[in-house]
Amino acid sequence: MTAESEQSALRSIPSVDRVLRELGETSLPRPVVVAVIRKQLDQLRAQPNPATTTESALEQIRTALHDLHRSRIQPVINGTGIIIHTNFGRSPLAPAAIDAMVFAGSAYNNLEYDISEGARGNRAAYLEHNLVVLCASQAATVVNNCAAALVLILRHFAETGKKKHVIISRGELVQIGGGFRVPEILEASGAILREVGTTNKTSIDDYRQAINDDTALVLRVHRSNFYMDGFVDSPTVPELAELARKSRIPLVVDLGSGAFFDTTTLGSTELEPTPEQTIRQGADLVCFSGDKLLGGPQSGIIAGRAELVASLKKAPFFRALRCDKLILSALQATVDLHLSGASDSIPILSMMRTSVDTLRTRARRVADQLQDLPLQVEITDATSQVGGGCLPRTEIPSITLDLLPTTNLSPQSLAIRLRLRGLPVIGTLTNNRFRLDLRTIFESQEPALITAIRSALSTT
Repeated sequence: MTAESEQSALRSIPSVDRVLRELGETSLPRPVVVAVIRKQLDQLRAQPNPATTTESALEQIRTALHDLHRSRIQPVINGTGIIIHTNFGRSPLAPAAIDAMVFAGSAYNNLEYDISEGARGNRAAYLEHNLVVLCASQAATVVNNCAAALVLILRHFAETGKKKHVIISRGELVQIGGGFRVPEILEASGAILREVGTTNKTSIDDYRQAINDDTALVLRVHRSNFYMDGFVDSPTVPELAELARKSRIPLVVDLGSGAFFDTTTLGSTELEPTPEQTIRQGADLVCFSGDKLLGGPQSGIIAGRAELVASLKKAPFFRALRCDKLILSALQATVDLHLSGASDSIPILSMMRTSVDTLRTRARRVADQLQDLPLQVEITDATSQVGGGCLPRTEIPSITLDLLPTTNLSPQSLAIRLRLRGLPVIGTLTNNRFRLDLRTIFESQEPALITAIRSALSTT
C-alpha cells in the first residue's frame, strides 16, 4: 500500500464525534463509551490495511459496547442445577441479609462505636458474640474469605514466630477454586511445609515423627471438594488433637464449606463435620467459608480458643483482611437466622430441602404456559449438585424442563439466545436438548423465564 492510499484508508475511519452521534444514547456512562470508541478506532488504524466503512466500524463498536455492558455484575437465572455456583456468585443471600446490607449502607452505623459507652467500640462485636454461640467456641472473628483466614493463621503462628514448620498430610494438599492450591497458601504465608504420609494413607505416627522444636502447628484440611476411596486412611481429629496438645502446639482445621446442619438429611452418605463438632473434638482453631453451606456473603470465619483468636486480631496483617460494613451486616443477619431456627429462609438451604414433588408441580405449571410454542417440553427426573466445592458425592433428586425446538432453531442456538437476554437464562445442553433444573430457579423467576423462552423462540 502506498503512503497516499494508506492515508486515504485512514480517512475512511470515522471520528470519535461522528461515532458518538451515530450511536445516540446508550445505557453506559459517556466517558466509558468514549473510551471504548477510541480503543476500537485505534485498533482499526493499527491494522495493516485499515480501510473500513463507517457502518462496519459502528458495528464493531456496538459489539464491544454490548460485550462490556454484559460484563457488569447482574442477576441471572441459574438453570444449571448447581446450587452454590462459584461462577454465579455462590450463595444467594436471604432477604434478611439483603435488608441488613441496605440498612447499613444507606446511612451511618455503629460499625466501631459503642452506643452504651458513647465511645469507640469493637468492630463486629455482636457478630463475633453470635458466632461464638453458633460454633460453641471460646471466640470467633471474620476476614474476607476462607483462604484469607488460612493465610492469616499460618502467617501469624508460623511466619512471625521462631517456629515456622507446618505439618500437613500429603493427602490434604488440595486445590480449591480458581487454581488456588493449599501449598501455595502455605508458601505465601511464609510457613515451611512439612509433608507427612502418602497421598492415600497417613498415620498418627507420621505426624508424631515430624514434630520437632521448629513445629509451629499441625494443619488438617478437610476434603470438602473431593473424596478418596479404597485403600485410604488418616488420623481422626481427636487423635491429632491429643498429639498436638501433648506437643504443646495448636491444631488448626480448615473445614472449607462450613456446614451447620446434618448433611445426610439431603439423602447423602456424606456427613460434613460442623465447626462445633470439630472444636469439641479438640481442634484449637477452625476456619471455614461464610458463603457456602452457611449461606451468607463471601467471608472467612475463624473460631476456637480465645487467646489464639485474640492474637490473630492483634496481628498487623489482620487489618488488611477484615470485612467492611456491608459484609458484616449480611453475615450478622445470616448467623441470626441459623440461631433463631429460621434457616429455611436462607436460599441455598431452602433449595436443598425443596421436595421433588414441589419441583414437579412447578415444572408442570411452567410447561403448561409453553404449550402454544414450537417447542417440545419434557419434564425429566434429574439430580442437582451442591457445588461450591461442597459435598462432592451428594446428588440431590431434582426435576428439569428439557426444551427441544420443533423449528429449525437448534438447542445450541436456543441456549445462546436465552443467555444473551436482558435477564440471562443459563442452563445445560444434554442429549441435544436445552435443560433447565428447577431446583436452582427461584419460583419468583418463573414469569421472567417464560417471557425469555417466548422471546427467544419468536426472534428471527
